[in-house]
Amino acid sequence: MPDSLKRRCAIAGLGITPQGKVFHTNHVGFAVEAVQLALDDAGLTRADLDGVLLNPGLSWGEASMGSFQLQQAMGLRDLRLSAAMNAGGATACIMIQQAVEAIAAGLCNTVACVFSDAPLKPPKPKSEGQGGGSAGAYAFARGLDAAYGMFGVNAMYAMVAQRHMHLYGTTNDQLGAIAVAERQWANRNPQAQFHEVPLTLDDYRRSRWIVEPFHLFDCCLVSNGGLAVIVTSAERARDLKKPPVYVLGMGQGHPGGDAVETLTSGAVLAGKTAFAMADLSLPDLDVVELYDCYTFTVLVCLEDYGFCKKGEGGPFVADGKTAPGGSLPVNTGGGQLSSFYMWGMTPVSEAVIQLRGDGGARQVADAKTALVSGNGGILSTHSTLILGNRS
Repeated sequence: MPDSLKRRCAIAGLGITPQGKVFHTNHVGFAVEAVQLALDDAGLTRADLDGVLLNPGLSWGEASMGSFQLQQAMGLRDLRLSAAMNAGGATACIMIQQAVEAIAAGLCNTVACVFSDAPLKPPKPKSEGQGGGSAGAYAFARGLDAAYGMFGVNAMYAMVAQRHMHLYGTTNDQLGAIAVAERQWANRNPQAQFHEVPLTLDDYRRSRWIVEPFHLFDCCLVSNGGLAVIVTSAERARDLKKPPVYVLGMGQGHPGGDAVETLTSGAVLAGKTAFAMADLSLPDLDVVELYDCYTFTVLVCLEDYGFCKKGEGGPFVADGKTAPGGSLPVNTGGGQLSSFYMWGMTPVSEAVIQLRGDGGARQVADAKTALVSGNGGILSTHSTLILGNRS
């Protein structure tokens, strides 16, 4: 079955709304806007869609019927595939995998894979105040762990990072090298939220602690916006408006267990499956777009995909090899640390841009193949795509 899926489908359209502190619509509006932009990009119309897959993010609700809501909002008729899917940040690549499988099986022809969110709210007038409440009381309401500061995703990832540092000698400056490299890419990306804001290692060191060992710039952005891609058959994609970006390989890896103990993500399993399907290896890659909820996630995934050995991620990134001009271009749009946070759609979109040759000042010369990763939970879920611009 995997061989029958190889190079059968392609990403034919990409739609990115304005990102960041944008308040002109809600999560549904962002999704509609993103899909329409992706259809326009592909030279298609709403009538061409017969599939919609939606990652509901935070704003659509836990048990969301978001794909139906989006269908109604867009006036779509006679869909043959519709679902809301959520595996955290791994969802984007999984949606694309699901679309490929459905198209290859003849269940549908053209699928929009969508993420949108609107967690940010417009600033309130000063007269309204900023609200009250006690952080201490809130913490005790969450339990004893929370009372001592152990609550939320930041703290959970921080525990994993602390253990990596303890075992392997990883340093904050090595994490900072990832943040600085991604900001250098973002400074070349006009769509990035930090396009005009440089970052030095000293700036990183001076930034406030979020939860040790994470400084502010170790943590991803929060963004309002929407992002969509259109997936269709390879044959059809060749006749559309933009150059196709082919799905060469794909895989998932959901390790289970405790990441604090294993220090390993699902990239090991997902990557093995995707590379085998694509019949490619690490030296064949031109760009690498990794899910970067934290700088530490990038470091762990570089280890788990095999770019370096376990425990050697810190020295591997310290010399700037992932930055512009380095030997391994990673997160070439600035990633979710410095560009925008659309969960797993951020790395997907940048891979498409690079493989089309649309990267402008950040374009990696002669980019033909890209690795894309998604990560959810505390290194709990993982997805991998190998994309290429040649079938």
